[in-house]
Amino acid sequence: MNGLVIGYGSIGKRHSRILKELGCDVAVVSRRQIEGERTFRSLGEAVHSFAPDYVVIANETSRHSVSLQELAASGYRGKVLVEKPLFDARLALDVRPFQACYVAYNLRFHPLLRRVCELVRSEGRVISVQVCTGQYLPFWRPGTDYRQSYSARKALGGGVLRDLSHELDYVHWLFGEWRELTAIGGKFSGLEIDSDDAFTILMTTERCPMVSVHLNYLDRVSRREILIQTDEKVICADMVRGTLDVNGTKETLEAERDETYREMHRQMLQGTYQGLCSYEDGLIVLEMIEAAERAATERKWVKRCP
Repeated sequence: MNGLVIGYGSIGKRHSRILKELGCDVAVVSRRQIEGERTFRSLGEAVHSFAPDYVVIANETSRHSVSLQELAASGYRGKVLVEKPLFDARLALDVRPFQACYVAYNLRFHPLLRRVCELVRSEGRVISVQVCTGQYLPFWRPGTDYRQSYSARKALGGGVLRDLSHELDYVHWLFGEWRELTAIGGKFSGLEIDSDDAFTILMTTERCPMVSVHLNYLDRVSRREILIQTDEKVICADMVRGTLDVNGTKETLEAERDETYREMHRQMLQGTYQGLCSYEDGLIVLEMIEAAERAATERKWVKRCP
């Protein structure tokens, strides 16, 4: 199968390498000539010359919508995976021309999160959820200047709400659609960026009356933690250490970092799509992001329109 990766930053490199490991012939769309990669300067040229079966959009978030529109205009009708978040702002694009269109929230394939999903779905009532995720931005991409990354620039779709939107996706996946929310967030630290570096969101969802989500670019020791309280259980999951504690009973569910990406791509390549984030779910995550930004700016609760 021919796999085309649009964009060749750190995440584009990862997608390209993993698709090769899975047996795909891979080409790249990039403004640069990439050593060791079949490279096209334009998407249209790549579609017509390389005839991809599967396309991964992994350029800057602010370019995702343009790439989708160019793909459709080029006559491409195959499978598409868009890196998270789907867009930098909600758009009503028509993805029906494509065989399938999904969003790359690969943490859905982490065995620890899968186990949490099983536990949550077996519980009668979830009372509260606390999510805390943080990582120091200058440590994200070794050997590069964080100030030059898209994460540092709001205009390119950077900022913790979008960079760390995995948490918003799995809150939606595990606990249902959000009902109302409020938030405090923005640029607070001394990091040399113009994007938001910390956000705290408080919300109610379809299956939980009390959810808090904290995201930041500031933690010098990386954190990705979930605390869930139900009528019968207290579930503590640490995705950095791969540990799960349920009422004091502990187990380890680690995953090599690339494995979640491999499984996500396997589902796309095989056409089974099990567990993937749909295009519609990706739009709901953007809805949550925009509601949080509005709530933080206006200092108010924002209710979801039915």
